Amino acid sequence: MSSDNRDIQSTDSSTGVMEKFSYDDATPRMFMTITMVWGIVGMLVGVIIAIQMAWPAMNLGLPYTSFGRLRPLHTNAVIFAFAGNAVFAAIYYSTQRLCKARMFSDLLSKLHFWGWQLIIVLAAVTLPLGFTQGKEYAELEWPVDLLIAVVWIIFALNFFGTLYKRRERHMYVALWFYIATVVTITILHVFNNLVVPAGLFKSYSVYAGVQDAFMQWWYGHNAVGFFLTTPFLGMMYYFLPKAANRPVFSYRLSIVHCWSLVFIYIWAGPHHLHYTALPEWASTLGMLFSIMLWMPSWGGMLNGLLTLRGAWDRVSADPVLKFFVVAITFYGMSTFEGPLLSVKAVNALSHYTDWTIAHVHAGALGWVGFMVYGMAYWLAPRLFQTQLYSVKLATTHFWVATIGILLYIIPIYAAGLTQGLMWRALTEDGNLAYPDFVETVTTLIPMYWIRVLGGLLYMAGAFIAAYNFYKTWLNRPSQYEEPVHEAAPLSKEFEQEPDPASRLKGAAVLGIAHKIDIWLQVAWHRRWEGLPAKFTFFTVLSVIVASLFEIIPTFLIESNVPTIKSVQPYTPLELLGRDIYIREGCYNCHSQMIRPMLSETKRFGEYSKPGESVYNHPFQWGSRRIGPDLAREGGKQSNSWHLAHFENPTEFNDGSIMPPYPWLLEDDLDLSVLPSRLNAMIILGVPYDEETLKNGIEIAKAQAEVEAKKIVAQGGKKGMESKEVIALIAYLQRLGTDLFLPPPPEPLAEEGSVSATQNKGGE
Repeated sequence: MSSDNRDIQSTDSSTGVMEKFSYDDATPRMFMTITMVWGIVGMLVGVIIAIQMAWPAMNLGLPYTSFGRLRPLHTNAVIFAFAGNAVFAAIYYSTQRLCKARMFSDLLSKLHFWGWQLIIVLAAVTLPLGFTQGKEYAELEWPVDLLIAVVWIIFALNFFGTLYKRRERHMYVALWFYIATVVTITILHVFNNLVVPAGLFKSYSVYAGVQDAFMQWWYGHNAVGFFLTTPFLGMMYYFLPKAANRPVFSYRLSIVHCWSLVFIYIWAGPHHLHYTALPEWASTLGMLFSIMLWMPSWGGMLNGLLTLRGAWDRVSADPVLKFFVVAITFYGMSTFEGPLLSVKAVNALSHYTDWTIAHVHAGALGWVGFMVYGMAYWLAPRLFQTQLYSVKLATTHFWVATIGILLYIIPIYAAGLTQGLMWRALTEDGNLAYPDFVETVTTLIPMYWIRVLGGLLYMAGAFIAAYNFYKTWLNRPSQYEEPVHEAAPLSKEFEQEPDPASRLKGAAVLGIAHKIDIWLQVAWHRRWEGLPAKFTFFTVLSVIVASLFEIIPTFLIESNVPTIKSVQPYTPLELLGRDIYIREGCYNCHSQMIRPMLSETKRFGEYSKPGESVYNHPFQWGSRRIGPDLAREGGKQSNSWHLAHFENPTEFNDGSIMPPYPWLLEDDLDLSVLPSRLNAMIILGVPYDEETLKNGIEIAKAQAEVEAKKIVAQGGKKGMESKEVIALIAYLQRLGTDLFLPPPPEPLAEEGSVSATQNKGGE
């Protein structure tokens, strides 16, 4: 037992003497309080970038406040700061009571709390500074990722240590979902964030192109599933029955809900990559498992709503139940819409549009946000040992937030449908009905302003909640009581319950029918609930097996990524330009993946091939088109056009919402980082030769001078050869051009040497 857990152990359990213990409410109190703070921060940044979408001047002309840098800050703040701290508050509060034991270690609890806040602060500093891995929901650079791993291990030790010392034999359903969260997030975080460092805050993913895209959406989809779904379902199964004072509707349904989510969810990630360079078998498999998710997810929704049977009369008066009912309703809507969006025919319309954004926010603000605030209003009186300051304010918050989220998602659903239909619209003679991409942008501006109004209302609700929480805290007693509880310790011998008798006894059925009936009575699962190690093992097994069935073929079958001889590594200058592209968050607005659809090939050019991105560490296919696709950008415009476009985008497109990037024309290009970055690429298997590695800086300078001379010759500014913009222009001019070049001559292989054609991507 931990030395700092304040448990007062009595005599040996065999005597039947009860043990006395108290709960640690200080930790959930801290996590819940900071949730209120980070919620406001995350939503404030969200409102700012929503305004930027409608009014680009809100970017303020600064690198640190540009949309490309603030958007990752917003997603990380809402997911990991707001939702994450709420998850920890829920787990620390409910686990102790479900286990009848104080958390394993007060010291680990404190390290977890302060370590997680340090991670959030580092994210808030590094992301606006442009330190990013360039992968959605996994932007944080490798030092922060290592810190996340350490803090998560601390949390896992504390959680599983508490399960080990519990005094309640059977683990309640909420704990099943918590176990799934802890182990699956560990696996996802480790394997998606494998990188080769190229500096203190710079790294390159060990995966490239197709494989990197697969790993990213294996991670991205399941980060939503196991950070924004399973722990909140654990909340639902614990706090909803408490608030309603009713038992969970169906024990068996909760079993089906838990295990089907754990096993099926992990397969569904590839549905984010329909019609891309990912092999079709992988995206089809993701679609099939996504569709299968619909039934168990709705089973969980019904289990939650039907728990309120006999308590619906209280919903009208109790704001806690109001929040929970709307949250579960949004869960049902999101888990219906998710499988719908995974269907290829629907995805062809919705992908890259704001429809996906509306879907994500319905889940994040509707399901997650309402669950958090419902739990907060239920917990506040118990954590602060006083009455909630104002039930009326809580009810006001509910209505303001409900109106806010509807004003947010409805116009964005409309915007998404509008985008998809305009992009694919063709005239009678087969030409694009809206050939200029900016036409699809200007049409959406009124919808974006309505979204801003909805976001402001939802954020106003967050302020109301924080004020109510603060006033409740002010009414706390001068010293919190620490009630002492009693419970018998678990016996060292675990006597398993015998299997129940068949309910078909006496019926004229085969013996197998009796066995099936016994199995359906789920006594076997009841036994698992008393064996945390076994339960955790089967959870890990489900996640790993499902993952490997998709990962192994994607990585090992060469035909998944046919190599293209003409595709060569980026030059040193282009590599720096690509790093700047990632730093500025351009992937948040531009895709680099043309799908094999008539409207897309007419608009952007030849569709993208798997072998084109074999040197892209990380991949940059994107998931949203606020601006046009850039996969075939190379050679479309002159260097001087790109320069002027970065300085003032509206000079070329009057309705453009792209912000200006004046700092790119002012900041000097740092070539000193090239050796470490080229070395990292060589470690990853990119076939740079000795000359490039040795003379990378000189090679980059020479290319920069060539590109700068083109700008001057085209009537543009002088002196750009030493500025960051020249590297970014070089990168953009390279995009998509290799496919149409003749393959390089193959060097003569000396006897006993390895042919150059065996290098990655050179076949």
